[in-house]
Amino acid sequence: MKEHIFLLGGQDLEMLEIKSLLNNMSDCLVFDNKLSWENAELLTYFNVIQKYGNIDEVDIYGIELRENDISSTPDNYHRIDHHNDLSAKPSSLEQIAEVLHISLSREQQLIAANDKGYIPAMQKKGATPEEIRQIRLRDRQAQGVTELDELNAQLSISKKNIEGGIVVVKTSTNRFSTICDRLFPYQKLLVYSNKELVYYGIGKDNLTKHFSDDIRGRKMYHGGGNEGFLGTVQGVYTEKQLISLKNEIIQLINQQHIAL
Repeated sequence: MKEHIFLLGGQDLEMLEIKSLLNNMSDCLVFDNKLSWENAELLTYFNVIQKYGNIDEVDIYGIELRENDISSTPDNYHRIDHHNDLSAKPSSLEQIAEVLHISLSREQQLIAANDKGYIPAMQKKGATPEEIRQIRLRDRQAQGVTELDELNAQLSISKKNIEGGIVVVKTSTNRFSTICDRLFPYQKLLVYSNKELVYYGIGKDNLTKHFSDDIRGRKMYHGGGNEGFLGTVQGVYTEKQLISLKNEIIQLINQQHIAL
């Protein structure tokens, strides 16, 4: 039997559940560099790749790791993700369950749904309001959200604007989930800071087509279907460029609405 090696990506509730699941599997070796979304690069596991790459008896799985910093990956390396070009795939937790030929518990299914499709996906799974509240709270905590982030979210929301039918929130926190969770349900939401921007809601697929070059260039990322999200990688765009992107997205969403 082949040995499975898993390299963990940016920490959130799904990634913590993946780690817990894998730690109970005797044929799985887990490496966790305690990464965040911002630094979830395959390069951080370069020594592991060097040691175990191209060994026939081993399969290496990189979970939600950006590979743009590695010129080539070994033949026994497999990418597990559900963002950008892999957005049509199931959640990472579900993909791992398939690799290991195991079934997920109800709680794990809800965690997977949350990561793949946020609150609407959990609702489709029959999650109760309390289950949703708990999973969203645990997800924020897993991402390192602090009490100050929660307070900053409340302050930012109090200053929100409606621009072209889109709820627009400028914030000083880089934990946008604190804002999304408080404003849900929403149809069109745009949250930005001086370092990054994310659009959530209706019309996301058209935005991904428009910004396809930026996505291929690893400047943007997306997931969650047509009512999912499109975001900029933190620090890639200047504050002035983010303002321009904000206005461009609002215009594109409104053009789409008029066309419908």
